Amino acid sequence: QVQLVESGGGSVQAGGSLRLSCAASGYTYISDCMAWFRQAPGKEREGIAAIYTDSDSTSYADSVKGRFTISQDNAKNTVYLQMNSLKPEDTAMYYCAFHRGWLRTSTVLSEDRYDYWGQGTQVTVSS
Repeated sequence: QVQLVESGGGSVQAGGSLRLSCAASGYTYISDCMAWFRQAPGKEREGIAAIYTDSDSTSYADSVKGRFTISQDNAKNTVYLQMNSLKPEDTAMYYCAFHRGWLRTSTVLSEDRYDYWGQGTQVTVSS
């Protein structure tokens, strides 16, 4: 059973930066995927960044491309989300997710493909 724990959320001014961490426990295969999703009140959960654990290949939603960077420390089973140039519209609960196995790049940010979820960490960006 994989468990995910997010950390690093908080409040920041527009234009500022935060780094989120997701620590995963449990055995993982080299072809696994890990991703970050976010959900604002009253809105659908959206995938924003994903990484393949074997290759470090990444995918991003257009809304965060160029501002957010996902990375991993495979030895620690930890993924990170570096968030720069934050905007008020980035305010949301951010969730880490894990999928065991390979995903197409076209579905790697799809919520229904992920089996394990963390409890979330809140990010609030003020104008």
